[in-house]
Amino acid sequence: MKQTKTVTWGGRTLTIETGQMAKQANGAVLARYGESVVLVTAVASKKPREGIDFFPLSVDYQEMTYAAGKIPGGFFKREGRPSEREILTSRFIDRPLRPLFPKGFRNDVQIIATVLSADDENDPDVVAITAASAALEISDIPFSGPIAGVRVGCIDGEFVANPPISTIKQSSFDIVVAGSQEAVVMVEGHARNISEQLLLDGILFGHRSIQEVIAAQKELRAQVGKEKIDVVTPVINPEIEAKVRRLAQEPMRAAFAKEGKHNRNNAAAEVCSSVMQELVQEHEDCEAQISSVLESMEAEIIRGTIINDGKRIDGRTPTDIRPIACEVSLLPRTHGSSLFTRGETQALVSTTLGTADDEQRLDLLIGETTKSFMLHYNFPPFCVGEARPLRGPSRRETGHGSLAEKAISYVLPANNDFPYTIRIVSEILESNGSSSMATVCGSSLSLMDAGIPIQAPVAGIAMGLIKENDRFVVLSDILGDEDHVGDMDFKVAGTREGVTAIQMDIKIAGLSPEILAKALDQARDGRLHILDIMQQTIDKPRTEISIYAPRIETVQVKPDKVSAIIGPGGKNIKNIIAQTGVKIDVEDSGQVTVASPDKESITKAIVMIQGLVEEAEVGKFYLGKVRKIMDFGAFVEILPGIDGLVHISQLDFSRVQNVRDVLSEGDEVLVKVLEIDPQGKIRLSRKAALKEDIDKYKK
Repeated sequence: MKQTKTVTWGGRTLTIETGQMAKQANGAVLARYGESVVLVTAVASKKPREGIDFFPLSVDYQEMTYAAGKIPGGFFKREGRPSEREILTSRFIDRPLRPLFPKGFRNDVQIIATVLSADDENDPDVVAITAASAALEISDIPFSGPIAGVRVGCIDGEFVANPPISTIKQSSFDIVVAGSQEAVVMVEGHARNISEQLLLDGILFGHRSIQEVIAAQKELRAQVGKEKIDVVTPVINPEIEAKVRRLAQEPMRAAFAKEGKHNRNNAAAEVCSSVMQELVQEHEDCEAQISSVLESMEAEIIRGTIINDGKRIDGRTPTDIRPIACEVSLLPRTHGSSLFTRGETQALVSTTLGTADDEQRLDLLIGETTKSFMLHYNFPPFCVGEARPLRGPSRRETGHGSLAEKAISYVLPANNDFPYTIRIVSEILESNGSSSMATVCGSSLSLMDAGIPIQAPVAGIAMGLIKENDRFVVLSDILGDEDHVGDMDFKVAGTREGVTAIQMDIKIAGLSPEILAKALDQARDGRLHILDIMQQTIDKPRTEISIYAPRIETVQVKPDKVSAIIGPGGKNIKNIIAQTGVKIDVEDSGQVTVASPDKESITKAIVMIQGLVEEAEVGKFYLGKVRKIMDFGAFVEILPGIDGLVHISQLDFSRVQNVRDVLSEGDEVLVKVLEIDPQGKIRLSRKAALKEDIDKYKK
């Protein structure tokens, strides 16, 4: 039987219903927000997966084109591989949910969110986060929810929950906040250089705005919720645990005191191997228990040293930033390049400039659009000392690239001022903590090296957290191990003036406002320190772009002259391209963009374009061609597609009896414009031009 819960959320009605669709799933919810409708199902396998030490959760968000009344393009006419937006939204759903499953739960869980209807105002992505929580909440799958997701904007100084799509561009920031009843569990978004305080206030506003939605999920569970599956947590033999701790305690501490990621990891691996070899001889089939104790000990040593002594495994204090080195102009033929190294994390970043032809075409549910700025992030296996096959971009690579792209996009010049397509590629050469934030720093350096007039440099930093009961320590510039055993990964990017992008994931139940404020303040201090070092290498964009980059100039013509530039069947524009070798892009608005590495070619092409769209001026002389002879005069083409009449009385100073006595079709003749009437008809005079030097007009 269908059950429904309805709440008013962001000034619109959210309806969550279950019991009618997808009834064979463990949990299924249909969520309606405006005319956007999302179906989310949650299914768990009957038995745990054997031989794994992680929780096998998969989340897929899919936007069906029929939801917007569209038919897919391409040969097959059906939905294909996930788009970048679908991948990013899948991550939005996964990240706040994953920490809320019980430790030791090893059943496969699959969450599928399908957009069935999409309007132009209500983005279904945050609706899918909430519906996924509701589907898990009413199911028998163990889950420490519920949570909800909300998009927060700030328009005209007022916070707005789930601002309509048509208004989000007016907002000073666009962030997605996910939270439980008690605390915030995930944040991601971008901003227009806002203060940390405004960002914090927006996050807390978002948390307040989801409380009614969370309450509705609890009410729905009370009505239709299934009894949760019991999770059998593996019990560790106390005797085995005691032996592991006795054998490994001191060697493990010594291992984590070593300098360098690989030295620490190799030493720790040797300790684990030695303990394992010694104990498996005494206790059969105890490998999993021994590994579990060793893993717990690693976390205890790293966390305990930080919380008790204020010292990290690489010797830093909680606020210290690792040594930073910056270099630009490494690659001679790229348009801009940089190498950013922070500790054992290194990003090689290149910038490429292109024309409008290089823009990315996007076919979204809300319509087709283009994208003139792209940032791509690559994480090859060698950057962490691994050997594995190269594949296409992973979800992680897509997510990290998107975050860095958001961080940088605010400071880019407007397309009208700098009409280039910009592509940044970040190759991660080493990774030990926050390669996405290294990408942000390297991108700023590379953009300035390319001569792109950015508003200000942007830097990024990853913050961590160790929390034990009421005690906590916020860590600046976290290592990979600190991320692994810590409670938070909080990335903040921005300029000296404010924040441009943020991403936060946690492994505990939630974060208090106190911790959020502390992390943002500490991140700002770290960001300013990094910017100081970056600007010692290059402090502003170069005044000229690379000699290998295309030069682009724009010409504005009247919209009704566009056809003259293109010509019949594209004849005119093809002729210009053939003679000059430039690229030409003509907009219906009359904006003409000309691109070429050769400045002279651009100048020549612009002269040819101006010749095609030039309009006749009264009093000006033109060297024209006789197109047609009539009894009363001759029609002369003075500009491409523009004819005027030379009346027989204006052919010569003496009386002309027959026009053909003076002119023939095809003759070149110098004429002067006497008059242009309101209908655009042009009156010419050969007589008035007879005293002019025809040779100078031929030039």
